[in-house]
Amino acid sequence: MSETPQGHPAAETDTKEARLENPSGILYLFQHESVPILVDAVLTLPPSREVTKTELADHASVTQQTVSKYTDLLLEADILEGVPNSSPRRYRVAKSDVARELFELNSALNAGES
Repeated sequence: MSETPQGHPAAETDTKEARLENPSGILYLFQHESVPILVDAVLTLPPSREVTKTELADHASVTQQTVSKYTDLLLEADILEGVPNSSPRRYRVAKSDVARELFELNSALNAGES
């Protein structure tokens, strides 16, 4: 049997499967189809803007059910944080390293488009 060359797509299959079995944080987040859309919407919110799930759904052009389904994941990932003592429950961009890094990545990518 001949060996598969290193750059050949078949050689990448095992690596891809291994990545999917033990995903990085970004792969874990983005394995959910709507999460990148929600993260993108969060990145376009004005700083310290508070939103309800309904407002975030409108802003992201997704259903409220989609936002409800992934809110806990965005909270766990430190992308969103809950606003204490808010009723109805409100959220804002988290003051976290994760959110800061996402904003920096977004800025760098947008600067490359200019």
